[in-house]
Amino acid sequence: MVKTKIIISGGGTGGHIFPAISIANAVMKLRPDAEILFVGAENRMEMQRVPAAGYRIEGLPVAGFDRHNLIKNVSVLVKLMRSQCKARRIVKEFKPQVAVGVGGYASGPTLRMAGRMGVPTLLQEQNSFAGVTNKLLAKKAKRICVAYEGMDKFFPKDVIMLTGNPVRQNLVENHVSKSEAASAMGLDAGKRIVLIIGGSLGARSINESVLANLDAIRSARDVQFYWQTGKLYIDEMRRRLDDCEAVPNLFATDFIADMDKAYSAADLVVSRAGAGSISELCLLGKPVILVPSPNVAEDHQTKNAMALVNHNAAVHVSDLEAPKIMIPEALDLVRDEKRLSSLSTNILKMALPDSAEIIAREVLKLADGK
Repeated sequence: MVKTKIIISGGGTGGHIFPAISIANAVMKLRPDAEILFVGAENRMEMQRVPAAGYRIEGLPVAGFDRHNLIKNVSVLVKLMRSQCKARRIVKEFKPQVAVGVGGYASGPTLRMAGRMGVPTLLQEQNSFAGVTNKLLAKKAKRICVAYEGMDKFFPKDVIMLTGNPVRQNLVENHVSKSEAASAMGLDAGKRIVLIIGGSLGARSINESVLANLDAIRSARDVQFYWQTGKLYIDEMRRRLDDCEAVPNLFATDFIADMDKAYSAADLVVSRAGAGSISELCLLGKPVILVPSPNVAEDHQTKNAMALVNHNAAVHVSDLEAPKIMIPEALDLVRDEKRLSSLSTNILKMALPDSAEIIAREVLKLADGK
């Protein structure tokens, strides 16, 4: 019997990498003798995270287009051509039966070359608004797995499948009580806990919104704030906190490794509106204030957020308004048990569980020629 070989391509952020690894893990659970090769972008976080998860990865010299400085795109085009050549070589040598794209710089050249070479392709579109790359790749895709309804306005209806977004398995497998989680994080489980996360790298506007409201946070002695600043900002944030009066109920950290504990401890989450984060919050039923990043293609995070807000499953605060209203809104909401309960109930209704396994089964069907 021919060994099943699968390429999974994409990355750049945790929002692409975690689902990709979850799909790979689900494939290996269903078919333990399968061989999976990841293809990512050189010098991006997938080059560390994927090997740490136990998978081999090849890097492409691909980079994103600069929307503000068009001259820089000359080098981007050169890198794209080099990436396509390398992707072609990888596909030719590895000989996969199927190629999976999860979004991110590398997925474009990899899936384009795979499709040209007759390899069936599957796309995993995480957002409620499809990106340019996936719209182009969709023309040859055999299956497109989506997380939101109504995606036939972007993709051919006959290849779409509503699967939801895969999430980090430990979030649903390692559930602990609020009391245990708070204790592990050095927090008081008897007080309300607000978790503030701006992604693994951090979010400048969310961080500035915290700093702009230190007086309000300090005076809210019944509420604790656990704040992931992101690795890019932690030194600056700590320095600026040191220059202010102490805020004993504000806990700043660069990165939260045990997100399962952080979510379990939190009564309320303040977050960007990346597709992966939203999927996690839906599965866990967490009340959330979404502050979409304005620095993403087609403003897709706002569209992700509004898909929840329109079902009364989340609260939306714009990036522009965040310095004024993010913390006051969080303080009002975390003390309102009725609203918290309503948001939790409604966001749970939007969860699509078992996404990774459902997608893995579709991947294997394509690999088997079905």
